[in-house]
Amino acid sequence: MRNSYGFSSLAIALAALAASPALAEDEYNVTTGYTLDGAGLGVHGVDPVVLSTLNAVAPGDAANAVVHDGVAYYFASKLSAERFQADPDRYLPQYGGFCAYAVALGKKLDGDPRYADIVDGKLYLFVNAAVYARYLADRENTLRTADEKWPQIHHTPVDQL
Repeated sequence: MRNSYGFSSLAIALAALAASPALAEDEYNVTTGYTLDGAGLGVHGVDPVVLSTLNAVAPGDAANAVVHDGVAYYFASKLSAERFQADPDRYLPQYGGFCAYAVALGKKLDGDPRYADIVDGKLYLFVNAAVYARYLADRENTLRTADEKWPQIHHTPVDQL
């Protein structure tokens, strides 16, 4: 069907789809295929409440899952899940869970909860031990640069960086 400008409805629909916002996988560091409802799994299935408050890795349990902004998070206990639901932003890692050092370089790489830091109450994840060591050598500059870069890459699909 053509509208008064000669464009078909299909062409308009395809253009709208191409201009649609990035998927959750591009906004958040998620592992796909692990949840029954199809939501990507955040923070590698580790309890983000325990991680962001104690900097300890506590495996989450699907029985205590909470989906927030299209991402599933697993919690070690019902209490952790309830705390998260009351204030998700307090417990979520910065930069969608992507590696903070990579974000400072304008990239989105996996953020591994085994390499985490809490600064001023904010949780930052890193891709591996070597990158975490580089971050520790220049923590302040890395986080400042990542804060500057994140708004520029936040909505950019991972494969376009």
